[in-house]
This record gives sequence, C-alpha cells and structure tokens, in this order.
Amino acid sequence: MTFSAPFNNSRLAGKNILIIGGTSGIGFAVAKAAIAASANVTVVSSSPSRVTGAVEQLLDTNFTETVRHYGTIAGATCDLSQPTVESDLETLFANLPPSFLPLHHIVYTAANPPATYPVSEITRDRILAAGQLRLVAPILTAKVGSRYLAPGPESSITLTTGAGFERPYPDWTVMAGYLGGMVSVARNLALDLKPVRVNAVSPGVVDTEMWDSLPAEQKQGMFELFQGRFPTGRIARPEDVAEAYVYLMRDWNATGRVLGTDSGASLV
Repeated sequence: MTFSAPFNNSRLAGKNILIIGGTSGIGFAVAKAAIAASANVTVVSSSPSRVTGAVEQLLDTNFTETVRHYGTIAGATCDLSQPTVESDLETLFANLPPSFLPLHHIVYTAANPPATYPVSEITRDRILAAGQLRLVAPILTAKVGSRYLAPGPESSITLTTGAGFERPYPDWTVMAGYLGGMVSVARNLALDLKPVRVNAVSPGVVDTEMWDSLPAEQKQGMFELFQGRFPTGRIARPEDVAEAYVYLMRDWNATGRVLGTDSGASLV
C-alpha cells in the first residue's frame, strides 16, 4: 500500500494556541497536552494570580524537560463574567504579542459551577447569569477571535458543552438549555466561519477543582455513585478529557462535530 503523503504526527508543533479557561481543570490539562506537542500556548483567566501560577507550573523545568517542549508559554487576563465582555475580548486579542499571531487554535473551557435549581427556584436573573460564561462569552469569543485566526481548515475553535445535553438530570433544566445551545452554536459557527473549523467537546463528570466547593464526604459519595454507574468504572481526570480537544485541533477534516468523553454516561 502506498500513501499520498507521510503521516504528520506533529500538527501542533509551532502552532499558536489560545486557551480561555486554561489555568485550571480541563483547560490547564489541554495546555499541558498542547505544550507536550510543542505548541506555543497562551492561557487565559480572569485572575492574574491564577495566570501567574499556571504559567509558572507550565514553565517548570521538570515538566518541560519531561515533554521536550520547544514552544513558548504565556498568560493573559480577561474577565468574561462582566457586561463589558465583548470589549474585554477585543482588548485581549489585540494585545497578544506578534509572536503569537496569527492564532491557529482557540480553545474555550471557561466555566463556573453548574447552575442547578428545582424549577420552583428558577428566576430570570438566574437563567441569565448562568448563560454568561456558557453561551454569551463563547459566542463572542468566536466572533472576536476568528479575526485573529490563520485562514483555512488547519485552524479551529473548540468550545465546551457537557453530557447534560444528551441525558436529562433532575434540577438541570437551566444547564441543559445552555449545554444543548452550545451544540447548536458549534454546528452553526462551523458554517458561519468556514473554512475555519468549529467543534465542541462534551465532557461528563471530571474530577476538577469545580467540585472542591462541596464538602469532602459529599464529593466522595457522589463520585462513588457515578463510578458504580459508568461503564468505565472511573471518574475522568482532566488529562483524559484533554485528549478530545487535542484530537479536534489535529483533525483538519472535523468541523461542526460534538465529541463526547463522558465515561460512557450517555449509555446508562
């Protein structure tokens, strides 16, 4: 068998990747995976101290020597929770160093704890507040960020939804609306921004800092319950889920897709 071109195992090497929400959880794991692939990575968060801490960890000699990293690592701040989110995003992208432009990939993983309420406790304000990071900011990120991407299908935007759009859960009405909305947004942006690719990743339960607000016993009990139900028999780590984002950046033929990585939760 002959191949028309050699297999390229380094499609992210030297590429400029911006990760919004890249200082913790899934986003930080995506940053580590991209750095391992020798990409130039900028992590973004609303907290200057978290940006500084994340960059320091990513620059740690033990880590960079282990993965033989040859790219550049940087950080930036942008608070997407404010009414000024669009102008703040304009400032973020406009201030990227010339060496990080053009961008080749934008990854959006920013989120806050799930807004779960009984229907009787849902209010207009709670609905709107839940959508700021989970619908408004991702759409505006795509709007502003697309102007800084290199043209063509080698570039991409990867958004984040969640397994709740596929399977209903008690008290998740507000969240399900936004998770399902992000599926439609990713598919429609894939047409609106073509030939740049737009996809989404749909994680299930992942052991990130998001759950640290729960009492330790409650968190442990919840994780044990899910482990008993999931076909994989385990709770995902951020590093597991990060592989889905890396795949979507690397596959120049994938657009308008939602890639599930949920421990098999959608099956049960």
